[in-house]
Amino acid sequence: MFDWMLWTTPTALVFAGIAALLLIMGVWARLSPPIARRGFLRIETDRGDRLYIGLISAAAFLVLWIAVTDLSMLLALGGALVLIVVIGRWG
Repeated sequence: MFDWMLWTTPTALVFAGIAALLLIMGVWARLSPPIARRGFLRIETDRGDRLYIGLISAAAFLVLWIAVTDLSMLLALGGALVLIVVIGRWG
């Protein structure tokens, strides 16, 4: 069905990962309601907002990585994950 897609397995893993993140964040919010705070982003955000901002920032980081350099995508993935963690923790 998806033979025309070159990256079918990685794409499925990304969407499964995002679905798992949403499920985990929903359960976490049910068990411990999020509290908005201000971090280095200078706006009041809760953990769901920071996750969303982190995912969008990681996507932009990966697009820029592909556009600017030919270095390993594993380095790019590592940088994107670090970006998400930094925004989630201190953003």
